[in-house]
Amino acid sequence: MGAEDGYDLVVIGGGPTGENLADRAHAGGLSVALVESELVGGECSYWACMPSKALLRPAAALADARRVAGSREATGGELDAAAVLARRDGFAGHWHDEGQVRWLASAGIDLVRGHGRLDGERRVTVETPDGGRRTLTARHAVAVCTGTRAALPDLPGLAGARVWTSREATSAQEVPGRLAVVGGGVVAVEMATAWRALGSEVTLLVRGDRLLDRTEDFAGQLVSDGLRAAGVDVRFGVSVTALRREPDGTLLLDLADGTRLPADEALFATGRRPATADLGLDTVGLEPGGWIETDDTGRATAVPAGWLYAAGDVNHRALLTHQGKYQGRIFGAAIADRAAGRPLDLAPWGRSVATADRTAVPQVVFADPEVAAVGRTLQEARDAGLRVRAVDHDLGAVSGAALYADGYRGRARAVVDLDREVLVGVTFVGPGVAELLHSATVAVAGEVPLARLWHAVPAYPTISEIWLRLLETYRG
Repeated sequence: MGAEDGYDLVVIGGGPTGENLADRAHAGGLSVALVESELVGGECSYWACMPSKALLRPAAALADARRVAGSREATGGELDAAAVLARRDGFAGHWHDEGQVRWLASAGIDLVRGHGRLDGERRVTVETPDGGRRTLTARHAVAVCTGTRAALPDLPGLAGARVWTSREATSAQEVPGRLAVVGGGVVAVEMATAWRALGSEVTLLVRGDRLLDRTEDFAGQLVSDGLRAAGVDVRFGVSVTALRREPDGTLLLDLADGTRLPADEALFATGRRPATADLGLDTVGLEPGGWIETDDTGRATAVPAGWLYAAGDVNHRALLTHQGKYQGRIFGAAIADRAAGRPLDLAPWGRSVATADRTAVPQVVFADPEVAAVGRTLQEARDAGLRVRAVDHDLGAVSGAALYADGYRGRARAVVDLDREVLVGVTFVGPGVAELLHSATVAVAGEVPLARLWHAVPAYPTISEIWLRLLETYRG
């Protein structure tokens, strides 16, 4: 191809969202170019979902074994950190993307390596690794799928302190002796869990008064208890005011209460920002560095003519890999349908709209205990004006949970819309609850009436029997 190439669709960003969007658009009959400046597969494959869960899984397996009499006696040792890190490296593809590139080729999608920027309507310029420049023109649409980057606070000494972000926390090749984790969200909790299990002395510094403040209150409390039981020093109401790296490599964190915390490494898990600062948004009337607001079909609402789309974290709808992939599937098909003149299905839950982003977003926090939740919390449902009731049950009182672990500790909550008698939110907290979540997601997304759920019989004795207990509690 020459210096200027034409496609039906140009996708900027080759993570899971961009891959799924490109695949669905190509399946719908469009020619597609995908532009990627780093590794095909994106943040999730190399610095987030896959490596982080690879770090966490051995800790969970060992913890589960220690919770059961008989296997507990066989687990006298600690994790083999070198083996865990090597396994993690394998799941991250050793930070090479050959497999992902082969998949793109097999799917009929053209990969363009380099940094892509918008250059006016339906145009993308790409600075290639060899110093060249290509211009891609899109006959129908451009989709921005560039995700987010770690947001760091403006603190004295931070720039020269070489702190960890989520990238370093998931790809580090050595276990730090002392690790300070700043934040109280999912990344902070999961990485505190993983590195403590690998042998680090971990201090978790939380500015607020609870962990996981977007979940039900009891979830953060149970996770906090679990971290402390594992030996993590969890501190609430603490802020970092400054830090510096000493000549011997020690990090010194000054805290707002006047104390100083020494550490070997410090992870700042303090939020995310859209990766749009150097994307040419100003050439299409958008603010560089900002989120790209979209409608439910993925179209950027502030760009006339409807040719610009944004999917995944960059649109701030639901900052989760699986939701980005979901949007990619929905939006990619919508782009293809519009290009071909096919009618769209715009009704709620129709094939052309990402309705789940608003009412049925699932998420698992892979801590110990795990937190698995979908839909609205009780407070979110009330804030939305719904007439709701919370139905709570002790998860440890279910036979399957008692078999799963001696002294099982956990809790379940279902949020019931009393006017429609359907579930609008479900939360499970406890060991091994992640695989319960999809049943809850089906119930919430499908708006399954409680009267019908009564006939969905859980196998005995499994932890899934919590569904029966919740329904019994609701009926009284």
